[in-house]
Amino acid sequence: MRLPRFLPGFQSAALLVGLAVSVPGQAENIDLLMSDVFTAAEATYIGYQSVERTDIPVASAVDRKYLIVDFRIDPATGHEQLQASVHKACMTLLRDRELIRSLSDAGYDMVSVAFDRQSQYDCL
Repeated sequence: MRLPRFLPGFQSAALLVGLAVSVPGQAENIDLLMSDVFTAAEATYIGYQSVERTDIPVASAVDRKYLIVDFRIDPATGHEQLQASVHKACMTLLRDRELIRSLSDAGYDMVSVAFDRQSQYDCL
């Protein structure tokens, strides 16, 4: 797995080439973990999506399989509050070592969070 990094402005729509069905055995864990990250006034947890880029060779160093954890936040939220929300969501994921190990064992190269339909932010 990669070290945490944040990439504002990363366009998720451009990279959604192939979709995997789900994260085996982890759906309930991710849903429970992420639904309690924010209060209703801060952000709303939508769900997650598993993405597999089948156009990239398995031996490539480029991320091939990743998870997008999706939230919605008030569009009027400022940049600093958005960055704090990204940090909070990513740190919640990273602190769950069992979940991260399980995702890594399942072949995930990266985990990202999204707060709107245009951008995603890489956690690891």
